[in-house]
Amino acid sequence: MDYSEKEFIQLLNQNQKIIHKVCNLYLNWQEDKEDLFQEITLQAWKAFSQFRGDAKFSTWLYRVALNTAITFFRKDKKNAFIASVSEIPELAHHLDRDPIEDKTKAMYKAIADLSKIDKAIVMLYLEDYSYAEISEIIGITANNIAVKMNRIKVKLREATLKNFERI
Repeated sequence: MDYSEKEFIQLLNQNQKIIHKVCNLYLNWQEDKEDLFQEITLQAWKAFSQFRGDAKFSTWLYRVALNTAITFFRKDKKNAFIASVSEIPELAHHLDRDPIEDKTKAMYKAIADLSKIDKAIVMLYLEDYSYAEISEIIGITANNIAVKMNRIKVKLREATLKNFERI
């Protein structure tokens, strides 16, 4: 094992939560998540020789993971990306329902219904990445990220309210 391979494995182990988050964001079934995890790892390894260290490894890995996730199933006709949270089984309705839990569920459904790029932006925003960092990961300007984020917030607010009323 050469130095770059050892370094890659160490960095990947330290940052593998990023890959898990991306897999959970875009996929529904565990087998598909495992396939995507392997594909992201493979793509990161292939691109590692081009990693110059200009950005943090975690930022670079997010970019590789998101780009891989967005394109991974385009080749596959089964399209395993979550199109809607409607496939997730409903929890039994209890008399003592928690309104915060219901609002959270409504918000996650609204996020699941966003486009693939918008989901990625929201995920990074919720991870406390700055617009400049999100811009670097996604590959569009920070100003464009700010505009998109404002539009996403409006969409999520409206969709969450609508989803909450249905619960």
